[in-house]
Amino acid sequence: MNPFVYERARNVDHACASGRDKDTRFLGGGTNLIDLMKQGVEHPLRLVDVSRLPLAEIAALPDGGLRLGAAARNTDTANHELVRTRYPLLTQAILAGASQQLRNLATNGGNLLQRTRCYYFYETAFPSCNKRNPGSGCGAREGRSRMHAILGASEHCIATHPSDMAVALAALDAVVRVRGTEGERALPLGDFYRLPGDTPQMDTNLRHGELITAIDLPASPYAAHCHYLKVRDRASYAFALVSVAAALDMQAGVVRSVRIALGGVAHKPWRALEAERMLEGRALDEARLAAAAKAAVADARPQKENAFKVTLGQRAIVRAVRIAAGVAT
Repeated sequence: MNPFVYERARNVDHACASGRDKDTRFLGGGTNLIDLMKQGVEHPLRLVDVSRLPLAEIAALPDGGLRLGAAARNTDTANHELVRTRYPLLTQAILAGASQQLRNLATNGGNLLQRTRCYYFYETAFPSCNKRNPGSGCGAREGRSRMHAILGASEHCIATHPSDMAVALAALDAVVRVRGTEGERALPLGDFYRLPGDTPQMDTNLRHGELITAIDLPASPYAAHCHYLKVRDRASYAFALVSVAAALDMQAGVVRSVRIALGGVAHKPWRALEAERMLEGRALDEARLAAAAKAAVADARPQKENAFKVTLGQRAIVRAVRIAAGVAT
């Protein structure tokens, strides 16, 4: 680990001013950042500790939504009464991630900002990683690609985003609130993250010095019919091969509205918009659901080791939606 300067933020404005330098990182729970520093992937010259800022509150909004403080711990968020009753999909997703010890320390803001678990990104002895070393190539394209993206990738990067929480937030139409020296912004989760394109080193659309302060959830009709399904190599402490956040608003067997988001398949949580369109306003029958699941991965471009994700993704969507609808267990 390289030497660095440690600074404790006095308030949000101080944090934003201190974080404008490109060699500065914000430190919350540190469950991902410190590992990256130890392994030589990240080497900031300054850490600004934001863990003591008053950003941990979880509170109801006047419009029936919910605001999750960026500094709230993952465990506290998952177990909060309003989250469990109004947004059980989020509770399920958080509890599917990491381990209890990590969830006790990790923050909501940090969860959104965790970096990919691509082997080539973490292995600094391997030179080819455009995310770690722009312009060096993507080792995974010709190497080990089992865990990698089948949707939204580019010739420059096929890494996947590892967060379970973010997948549920995508299905719940979450908005990320950020603060910088130029003021506040509200970014829908779909706009918060970037696809790799030719700049895979840029995971989000955050500007230098911008700090996540909260995550807003709109009032949700999906509490009664939702499910987070995570398919992984082992039952705990493993990242998703494919995950599905399914949320349905149903009446008399008809899907009034639906949200389907996929994890483990793209550089960011992937909304299955065409699948949603095919299911909304219709009865949930097996043929239609199978066709919607197929449409969700119609644009997949798998690598030689992860073509199985195309079929796995379809089956996971079908199962997650059926469980959410209450017609399977």
